[in-house]
Order: sequence, then C-alpha cells, then structure tokens
Amino acid sequence: MIYDQSEFDLRCEWGAQGIAQLAPISDVVVIVDVLSFSTSVEIATNNGAIIFPYGMRDETVVDYAQSVQAELASHRLSTSRYTLSPTSLMQVPAGTRLVLPSLNGSTLTLLTGNTPTLAGCLRNCEAVAQFAQRYGSKIAVIPAGERWKEDGSLRPAFEDLIGAGAILSYLHGSLSPEAAMAVATFQTFQHDLLGYLKKSSSGKELIAKGFESDVELAAACNVSNCVPLFVNKAYVQRSH
Repeated sequence: MIYDQSEFDLRCEWGAQGIAQLAPISDVVVIVDVLSFSTSVEIATNNGAIIFPYGMRDETVVDYAQSVQAELASHRLSTSRYTLSPTSLMQVPAGTRLVLPSLNGSTLTLLTGNTPTLAGCLRNCEAVAQFAQRYGSKIAVIPAGERWKEDGSLRPAFEDLIGAGAILSYLHGSLSPEAAMAVATFQTFQHDLLGYLKKSSSGKELIAKGFESDVELAAACNVSNCVPLFVNKAYVQRSH
C-alpha cells in the first residue's frame, strides 16, 4: 500500500486515517494527544488510576461509566472533581476507575483493534519508546491532532507533532519521511518546549480559558517512567 509506510520500521501519520493505514501492519501503536488526553492519562495512571477512554460526550457515556463501574470525568470547564484537565488528575487516588471522554485521544484509542496500544506524550516519551520496542520493530506513532470547530475536520496540531517526534527520537529503526519530519520538528523546538507550546494555537486556547497549568504539565519532557497500556478497555500503568 502506498500510504502505509510499510517499508520503514518507524511510521507516523495523523488521526483516524493514520490508524487505519498503520495499525494493522504495526507491532504497536502509540497515541499522542499532548493537550490533553495523553498527558491526562499519563498523570492519572502514574497515580494508579484506571482510565477508560470514550469517544463521545453524549447521553451514552453515563450508561457506559455505570457499566464499567467507573466515575465519569466532566468537560474541562465544569466544577467536577475530575476532568480532561491534567491538573485535575494530579491527586487522583490509586485504584480510581475513571471514564475519560475525548474526541481525539479516546476516539483514536478505540480504533486500534487488536494492535497493542500505548498513550504517549512529552512527559513519558523515552519510557514509552523503550516499552514500545518490546513489541517489535514496527512501531506506529499517531499524532491525534485537533478538530476545527467549524466543520469537525482534522487540524494538525503543533503539540502532537512535537510529542510524536519526541517519542520517535528514542526509537531505533528506519524512519519514514513522515516520522523523520516529526523527529526534526521536536529537535528544532526542544530547547523551549513550554515557550512554544504556550504560543501554539492549542496552548493559547487553553491559556485563554484559564488552564495555563495544563500547558505547563504537558510541556514537561521526559519526567515520567509511566507507560499507559490499553488493556481490557482501559489504560493502566506499566512502568518501563
């Protein structure tokens, strides 16, 4: 197939179509949604929480949370205890079962089928890379991107390309051009990740809503050994 980057060990492609092309022929998939699904999952599972991704925030998510005996995280601007804001999850107790709806990271996680799936971000980039290599040499790194509010189409997001490049920079094997571009982008901006994330469209959006602390948490590079692994409908911690 022209688009599956199959002649290379390390592959990188955006969003749902990227998963459709790469997951079936890869040993492992890494979902990268830096602001904020992957960062939230890393922080929560590092505390011992169990995170159930769910694609939509509609009436069905309430029933789903009940079916898996889990709390339901609310949207970021709510006053609920837990939300998609990484800051809200800093003190989540071990053993907490939490459904985390997300249009991007959760949706993509649920599309990977039987291919082992990890949640990667800047915080755990090296740990995720080392863990991913245990599954084999064919690794797909999927930057989630964001959605344009006007029509729901994919908006390739600076922060997810940076996160994908950070993970790919620690992997061994031949890089597709798409993966090499992600690595080069990370290397270009790694000297001031927080500064650039704050100036990115996604970062400015969060800061305008009062969530600068989320951007700060997401910009911390290589500070965690936690590897969130998707098993039995949930992300759980696997220390590398």
